[in-house]
Parts: sequence; C-alpha cells; structure tokens
Amino acid sequence: MGKTYERIDGRLRTFIEQQPLFFTATAPLSTDGTVNLSPKGLAGSFAVIDELTVAYLDFAGSNAETIAHLRENGRITLMWCAFQGPPNIVRVHGRGEPVFRDDPRFAQLLGHFPDIDPTPHGLRAVIVVTAELIRDSCGYAVPLMTYDDDRDLHGKRFAREDDTSLSEYFAKKDHIATSLDGLPGLPLPLPPSSA
Repeated sequence: MGKTYERIDGRLRTFIEQQPLFFTATAPLSTDGTVNLSPKGLAGSFAVIDELTVAYLDFAGSNAETIAHLRENGRITLMWCAFQGPPNIVRVHGRGEPVFRDDPRFAQLLGHFPDIDPTPHGLRAVIVVTAELIRDSCGYAVPLMTYDDDRDLHGKRFAREDDTSLSEYFAKKDHIATSLDGLPGLPLPLPPSSA
C-alpha cells in the first residue's frame, strides 16, 4: 500500500501543495521529554523549495516546542492527509532548522511565500525541512471533511503587535523562550528582520 519516494515532485508535490492543513511532529532527545504535534495551516504559508526541501512560516503562538526541538536535534516529521478526494497520507521525515529573522537567508526564503502577508501574523521564523525519507500510505481510515476557509482570528489578534510588543507578549508566556522541557526556544527579544 505505501510507497517510498526519492523526491517531492509530480503528483506527490501537487498533493502536498493542495492540502489546506498539515501536521508537524518533533521531540527532544530526552526519553522522558515531551513529544510535540502541531497543526499548521493558513493558505500560502507552506512552500516546496526544491525536490528535497520544504518550508513553512512559523507564526506567533503560545509556545515554541517545534523551534526548541529543532534547535536541539533537528528531527521533524511533516504529515498531510487527504480529507477530500482520493484517500492518501504523505509523510516527510527529515531534518529541520528554524531560520530566524536576523539570518541572512530569511529575506530570500520569504520570497517563496508570495501569496501571504506574514506581517499581521507575528512571523517568528521560517522552518526549513530537508527530506530524508518520503513516504505515502493509503489513508483509508481518514474521514471525509470539507474545508470552508482559513480562520481570520490569528491575523486579527497579532496584527496589532509590533516587534517590541510582540517580544513583550512572548516574554510573558511560559514556553516561548524555553520549551516545556527547558530547552532553548525562541530567541528573545525578537531579532530584527533582515527582510
């Protein structure tokens, strides 16, 4: 039923790019550390960079587990499910890196996301993932669900923040600068954007 792919192209790339939702999974090296699983959405916030590299925009939120885990060990899995159309699940297992706003690569990476304005969402980083294993599976048990639209709440909430107030907001949260397990998370105050 499942198949392993050498690269993200053709039908596989089309499937990934058409999904309005995907999930990220990361974990610390500690055997008793907290595994993190996060949904990701917002149209235009994901991009296939090349046949082995994907990226997504990391927006303001109430924690920074993915960033902390990637800073510690780089392991990440991304997963897409077909909630409409033929059943399918695709997983990209690989190595990820948070590219922060003061990194010289940041502005160039933002060029891969022309269909979204990251400004009102409190953009923290671009997460870049290099695929090491690409697989699909049937998805027969995934329910059929309809996608209506993106929620506008995130943009409305964070549009009223500037870099200073966003840094202050993050500083008040327990798990932004450090993870649930005490790993270094988002550098604060937010570095200035190189874009």
